[in-house]
Amino acid sequence: MEQRKIGKSELKVSPICFGGNVFGWTADQSTSFKLLDEFVDLGFNFIDTADVYSRWVAGNSGGDSESLIGKWLKESGKRKDIVLATKVGSEMGPGLKGLRKEYIIQAVEASLSRLQTDYIDLYQSHYDDPSTPVEETLEAYAKLISEGKVRVIGASNFSPERLREALEASDKGLPRYECFQPEYNLVERADFEKQYLPLVQEYGIGVISYFSLAAGFLTGKYRSEADLYKSPRGARVKKYLNDKGTAILQTLDQIATRHQATPAQVALAWLIAQPGITAPIVSATSLEQLRDITRAAYLNLDKGDLEELNAVSAY
Repeated sequence: MEQRKIGKSELKVSPICFGGNVFGWTADQSTSFKLLDEFVDLGFNFIDTADVYSRWVAGNSGGDSESLIGKWLKESGKRKDIVLATKVGSEMGPGLKGLRKEYIIQAVEASLSRLQTDYIDLYQSHYDDPSTPVEETLEAYAKLISEGKVRVIGASNFSPERLREALEASDKGLPRYECFQPEYNLVERADFEKQYLPLVQEYGIGVISYFSLAAGFLTGKYRSEADLYKSPRGARVKKYLNDKGTAILQTLDQIATRHQATPAQVALAWLIAQPGITAPIVSATSLEQLRDITRAAYLNLDKGDLEELNAVSAY
């Protein structure tokens, strides 16, 4: 299995990251444990979650995904086999949000407790907190790193300007964001490639893309408005049901046929091959889905394949 460094840190990860938003939501405990075991058994090691997952579900209060992963870690004994990433900053209750130093110090203890571990490999600022100076946030992370509770830090959903400000602040002896999480896939290219790619390449930080399959659109599951009712996420992909989206799916189908692969595998293999990308984040709720998407790590698209996909998805 290929291993990729996260930025300039010592962390090395598989080229696909398992997104933990499904744990305790669309995957119950039994299914989640099977998925996590299979992911590691297949040779992958990178798992990403957040303290807020899945607070949006009725009956959940946040921390559900972390708690489930923690139970799996305790039962499986596989803590040393994975690079564990989680996030802080989303609202967990009245007054429980943001990137103030005091709050991060409080929130990390809750995450460590739920995850049943004494350290987090990659701790990420989930959303920017414009009311807090970037230096204050980085000072909190410096404390956690010095205490051995966090190894490496990252950011998600920052504007290019605030991300650059934080990276420049790190030149003053503060820890550095070693990765960034943007939305990036074949149908959503422009924002990342125009605004962030030059910045992450300038600073040599890793990129862990989310919505890597465009909420399932790039699997080929949704090809007409009638298909939108196949899952709760269907409404999210309606905007892709246009001439460009159809052309992208047709090209994925053609390349998949040539490689005896699936559209999802081709879409992920394209992402894995893109400049600056460390690992796309992908979720699965069944072993069949998981085995399908992880095969993308072994799918080598040739120059012609990549050029076709770049052309049909151009903005």
